[in-house]
Amino acid sequence: MSKPTGRIHEIEHHAADRATTRPVVSGTQGVVSGGHPLVSMAGMRMLLSGGNAFDAAVAAGFAAAVLEPTASYTLCGECVAMIHDARGRETHALSGQGTAPALATVRLFRERKLDRIPTGPGDDAHLSFTVPGAVDAYLTLLETRGTKSVSEVLTPAVSYAERGFPMYEYMHGLLAIPETQSQFDIYPPGGTAVFYPGGRVPEVGDLFVQPALGATLRRLIEADTKARGHRTAGIAAARERFYRGDVAATIGAFSERVGGLLRASDLAGYRARFEPPLKTTFAGREILGQSAWTQGPVLMQALGMLATFDLRGLGHNSARYIHVVSEALKLAFADRERYYGDREDALASIGDLLAPAYLKERAGVIRSDHAAPEAPAPGDPWHRGVAPRSAGATAGVRTPGVSSAAADGTTHIAAIDREGNMICLTPSGGVFRKSAFAPELGCTLSTRSEMFVLEDDHPNGLVPGKRPRTTLVSYLICEGGVPTTTVGCPGGDDQSQADLQLVLNLLVFGMNPQQAVEAPRFSTQTLVNSFWPRAYKPGQLNVEPGIPERTRAELRARGHEVTEMGACGIGAVVTRRDPQTGVLSAGADPRRPTYALAW
Repeated sequence: MSKPTGRIHEIEHHAADRATTRPVVSGTQGVVSGGHPLVSMAGMRMLLSGGNAFDAAVAAGFAAAVLEPTASYTLCGECVAMIHDARGRETHALSGQGTAPALATVRLFRERKLDRIPTGPGDDAHLSFTVPGAVDAYLTLLETRGTKSVSEVLTPAVSYAERGFPMYEYMHGLLAIPETQSQFDIYPPGGTAVFYPGGRVPEVGDLFVQPALGATLRRLIEADTKARGHRTAGIAAARERFYRGDVAATIGAFSERVGGLLRASDLAGYRARFEPPLKTTFAGREILGQSAWTQGPVLMQALGMLATFDLRGLGHNSARYIHVVSEALKLAFADRERYYGDREDALASIGDLLAPAYLKERAGVIRSDHAAPEAPAPGDPWHRGVAPRSAGATAGVRTPGVSSAAADGTTHIAAIDREGNMICLTPSGGVFRKSAFAPELGCTLSTRSEMFVLEDDHPNGLVPGKRPRTTLVSYLICEGGVPTTTVGCPGGDDQSQADLQLVLNLLVFGMNPQQAVEAPRFSTQTLVNSFWPRAYKPGQLNVEPGIPERTRAELRARGHEVTEMGACGIGAVVTRRDPQTGVLSAGADPRRPTYALAW
């Protein structure tokens, strides 16, 4: 059985085998971590000027839309978050996941002879446009939990867009991918003039400006400035302009012009929402996350199965450890593919999939000597006596060879203030190579609707106004009933897998935040990929370069098809507040320019 290790963060540097390339960043007044130093600084500016963690996250979220457009994230994208309001002693999941447009129906796609919702690369990207959810999530968070005005939280983002920022290596490398510019060409003029000035990728260090995106953000500031009364009037005015005014009209007109299904009327009816968090316990702690409209329960199901093993005795990242964790994840992903989705019955019954007796039963399926060669069949916690279908064989597309690591990933933001307010937020949407760039907005549109399945009776079946079962997740860890730690890592289907390893690094192996994010990771691909064309790679186990060849050989002997990947989840962030001292600390992933700041 896995045992708690006591205080998670007792010393900053452990033995040499836990050495890190960066120190833990610590302070007492506030901590912010994001996917780029200037994103974190946007949030820190809010804390330094008297704002709270929620103000910081909103400012950082808007700034990331400017600074990280190649990180699979657009202003017209989506986000999910976990928040803890220390004063109100309330913890919530925040859904800023956009929904399917009214015109997007199963019948429409079937009439077009499509069995999956396509997206880019290619000329069908517009068919998966999704209602933008992130902006309303930020405004809702600011309105209900923040202290700043719209103009204040947008000031850093507008400055980065209009005055520019230095091109950095990670962004430069992603712009150099040929498919990025070729996708722009499919929907001309695309973003070529912005991202390839003079016909080339800007050099690292060149000042990079985005005037059209700055102008879109300025519309929200104008709405705020013209509103009268309390700051909430400005927030309402900004929301009105984006979701019912000229910004919504521009989004709808662009979608219609390129053949998309999204319309301005779809934005008018959208609102982000707070929801009760899903909960489980592991190693004496409570883990909180989003429910089955995301892949969040995958981590919780895996923890329930892994609680039956002596993980510490197996040894961190040993072949036996990687095998057991990967096999538990295969079982959880099988349940994800069959049972998760934004449907009332799926959300109401998710607790049955987290029941200890059921997860103990599922753990008994894991063989210690051999890997499951295919995606296992989903479980049956209700004992209906009907053999459920296998997840991979019926829903995924078998493709030859091995899959490569994603060339890009989204981003993650976390903030904690001196009062103990905390938030971890994962925004995403609008990958350049998969979407269409709207020059009049200065950004792409989200294509998250690709994650729906075209099955009427499936919990994740396409329905207008419904959320696709998103890969976006984030988690809080509680000690003594109080949230103390945030956990998040971008990476598509690798998100819940990387987050699981972060949680285990913290709770089983006693790592500090920086050690937890830097430790080598792995991910199974024996699942149906959430993204079009929903590839299925049975047997493939991705490992990072830090997993030694000796361990890989042992894994191969157990039947895993081991493939080295540069990163299994990229941009991980862990932040923590010590419940005894109030000291705040953060770890930021060096696999990309993720950066933490504290004061």
